[in-house]
Amino acid sequence: MVDWIKDGGVFAWVMLGMSVVSLTFILERAWALRRSRVMPAGLASLLGQADPSALRGACQAQPSPLARLVVSVLDHLPWSKAENVSALSVQARREILDLERGLVFLEIIVGIAPLLGLVGTIYGIIPLFGDFGRAVSGDNSLMAKGIGAALNKTLMGLMVAIPSLIAWSLFNKKVESLAIELESLCDVLLRQQYLVKPGNDGTDSTR
Repeated sequence: MVDWIKDGGVFAWVMLGMSVVSLTFILERAWALRRSRVMPAGLASLLGQADPSALRGACQAQPSPLARLVVSVLDHLPWSKAENVSALSVQARREILDLERGLVFLEIIVGIAPLLGLVGTIYGIIPLFGDFGRAVSGDNSLMAKGIGAALNKTLMGLMVAIPSLIAWSLFNKKVESLAIELESLCDVLLRQQYLVKPGNDGTDSTR
């Protein structure tokens, strides 16, 4: 690996830097997207009860995306249900964007790492073919070694891109799954807080 970096020149160092960035975001997102951090079990179990003060206390004790969504619902209880749902949707979009933070960098690395490796390979091969005539009449092993060193850049680009692609795909699926679960939990909360109660005149007195 050290020899690859030495032979790869600036392209190898750039790809090494991208691999460090990719690994950093992979570890950070793996930590941030844990279920216990997004929707603590203790808070989720309380959503079926109607006591807003108890829910607020639980949200303060367990700060998380779910807690912020619950607080949004509780803050807008004086509003109609439709207005509360609209405000909740805005907050939910903010939370999803936060869950997706860093994934765009993985996507960029997935796209440019193989291309950068290919550019490095072409850049390394061009001088070899410029000296092709001398190489044919001389020691062919030098040209073979040069081609091998150039192809290493393509290999390095793929080695950076493939793990990044796997992580990007898994994290995107994880965010999608968490978003669906958050939506389901918020629906339970809204139903509990906006119970349909029969009015004195036989009509529904829904907020």
